[in-house]
Amino acid sequence: MDVHIYTDGGCSGNPGPGGWAYLIIRERGPQTEIIVEKWGAESDTTNNRMELTAAFQALEMLSKLNIAPKQVRVFTDSQYVQKGMTDWIVSWKRNGWKTSDKKAVKNKDLWQRLDAITARYSIQWKWVRGHFGNRFNERCDKLTQKAIAEMQNA
Repeated sequence: MDVHIYTDGGCSGNPGPGGWAYLIIRERGPQTEIIVEKWGAESDTTNNRMELTAAFQALEMLSKLNIAPKQVRVFTDSQYVQKGMTDWIVSWKRNGWKTSDKKAVKNKDLWQRLDAITARYSIQWKWVRGHFGNRFNERCDKLTQKAIAEMQNA
């Protein structure tokens, strides 16, 4: 069994009130089943923090479910998250969480949490173009906007 995770995060202003969302989808042959759908918000954050939070929250939830996927594919419309997890993180860790120009990695706390939880799984990080008709990505975007609106109206 494979698991697909779709994530999204965003802000109303950057920084500003932000939201995140994810879907965890079980793939069984031609059938897809959304097994978890969740969203949340923070009052003062950035787009990148919300994108990272969505991925971390999804993988944390996956670790609580009673399933053992052979493969996990995380779909994100954030090249920051996708490239960070597939390319940049190796260098950051090797360089003591510094970028190539010797500056501290932004959002280090979230990158480290995400790095720790990904060690449990075989993960492929896939970039999808946002707002381009992918129904699961579009659903995450709607949930992200809902989370921001709910927080602002509370």
